[in-house]
Amino acid sequence: MTIENRAFEADTSKILDIVIHSLYSNREIFLRELISNASDAIDKRRFLASTDQSLQAKQELQIQIKSDKKAKTLTISDNGVGMDSDDMISSLGTIARSGTKNFIEQLKTSAQNDENKLSLIGQFGVGFYAAFMVAETVDVISRKVGSSEAYKWNSDGSTGYGIDNAERDEEGTDIVLHLKKDAKEFLEEQRISYMVKKYSDHLSIPIYWLDAEASTKINSASAIWTRPKSDITQEQYNSFYQQASNAYDNPYLTMHNVTEGVTNFTSLLFVPSTRPMDLFNPERKSRLQLYINRVFITDECEDLVPNWLRFVRGVVDTPDLDLNVSREMLQKVPAINKIKKTIIRRVLSELKKNAGKNKEEYQKFWLDFGLVVKEGLYEDADFREKILELCRFYSCKNSDYISLSQYVTDMKDQQEEIYYLSSETVEQAEISPHIEGFKARDIDVIVLSDPIDEFWLPLVSEFEGKKFKSASRGALDLDKFEPEKSEKKKTDPSKFDLLIARIKSNLGENISDVRLSANLTESPACLVADENGMDIQMERLMKAHNRDFQGAPRILEINPDHDLVISLNKMAGSKSGSKDSELVDDAAYLLFDQAQIVEGRIPTDLTEFSKRLTRVMTSSIKGDMVSD
Repeated sequence: MTIENRAFEADTSKILDIVIHSLYSNREIFLRELISNASDAIDKRRFLASTDQSLQAKQELQIQIKSDKKAKTLTISDNGVGMDSDDMISSLGTIARSGTKNFIEQLKTSAQNDENKLSLIGQFGVGFYAAFMVAETVDVISRKVGSSEAYKWNSDGSTGYGIDNAERDEEGTDIVLHLKKDAKEFLEEQRISYMVKKYSDHLSIPIYWLDAEASTKINSASAIWTRPKSDITQEQYNSFYQQASNAYDNPYLTMHNVTEGVTNFTSLLFVPSTRPMDLFNPERKSRLQLYINRVFITDECEDLVPNWLRFVRGVVDTPDLDLNVSREMLQKVPAINKIKKTIIRRVLSELKKNAGKNKEEYQKFWLDFGLVVKEGLYEDADFREKILELCRFYSCKNSDYISLSQYVTDMKDQQEEIYYLSSETVEQAEISPHIEGFKARDIDVIVLSDPIDEFWLPLVSEFEGKKFKSASRGALDLDKFEPEKSEKKKTDPSKFDLLIARIKSNLGENISDVRLSANLTESPACLVADENGMDIQMERLMKAHNRDFQGAPRILEINPDHDLVISLNKMAGSKSGSKDSELVDDAAYLLFDQAQIVEGRIPTDLTEFSKRLTRVMTSSIKGDMVSD
């Protein structure tokens, strides 16, 4: 006998249309929602049974799923708290009405209230309507715990719903989906098992697939992150990491923590030991999995970890996150930001700890992931100082990667600055003429070879009170590091005025100035930027984004102690048109081109470069033959 037929409340039909057709990005979400609701119902029964033994289930609390291919139905059953007709009206007849929330409110006003036990999730009723994405009609047959009467709720999700008397042997709920023609895939055990493992594998409640022959458990029913750390072996952690991350390596770091306070959550995080293939994916999405009381929500929650920690894998499980309408649309609530900051602090702290324990292992991590971590120096001012402590840079002096703290500790007594060289590669930096003077004085220079270095450096002007100073920018005075008894002769700059003038005249706008270098020891010349100019690395980046970008002319420094420069200086006063004069003119260009080549740049005019080089070589060979 039909008890009553009801229309949905005002505007509910319109909202349902949005829920069914627009809210969820893929249809398989319906099973996650229905299993979550069944889990809620079982949690409620557990709580009630803790104070009333008569409400305990006669058999194992569980969720069952079965299909009838002939009838084209999929049924999700539970032996939880169940519903009566009033519950069906309040929970299933009203959009955005929460059975769980109402349950908690009643408990708060009752004598049985125990806040420590109110760990109930979800908003029963809203996610339920995802069922209509795959079902033409839905039947809900339920018997409330402690009652002998059962009821059937039926709806097509648009016109309204009806409630009838029904029969059910035990307390609990059956949700019967009469599937649409294009949803037949959800009748297959393989498809359902895949979805259960994806979304609900770690629910503590067992989920079974029923067929005519047997009952098969299709979820692990064991959330590893909910177990005490003392009960979990590293092998089990490794296995979970590989399963959850689709990885084959063992993690470099494993971090399992329970955080209690204003925001409660459990996190099981892993730092890979091998660089993932998608680490430099332009989309740069986090793959951290978000659960709410062991119900999978998403693995694309970009607010849980920043982009510069996108390699972190694992699980965050919390009862404190609110969901807006569907579980795919997380609200921007303060809890998210609190979880994020806690995760960042924890990861940085563990990385720092492990860097001190095993230098070789940390260096491997840094070479694989350091480029990404350094993005945080540019993007995250709050954690910039802690990130800088983790950074490792190639040391030209030690031929190894060191921390800035080590660099500062090893600085010369009079050294007040951290010297660095921007270079495309470490190998290129090691042969750069810019570090010759530093090598001669046993002063270390660190190499900045990552593109991101040019962006964070202006934001991080110093470390432990020591400012950063480019080895290829501005005039550097390294004479203060010469031993007091040094016999190095000082060069009279005025003796090179004529040569400098000739070079300036020849090179014109190709350079901004020519000056003597106090730091070159082996190379005849090099190019430096002025104090406020761009390093060569930044120029390369600008060029990569804009082919027409030329950059500002740089300063050509020449080595007054180099035999080539000394010889050219002697010929600088030769008469115009003489062979020596032509040789000086060619040499001016060759010094400039040579300085560009050393930096990895190609001479502007390769044809003229080749001609000048041929003339100089010919002149040199003829001169040698005459002298012989």
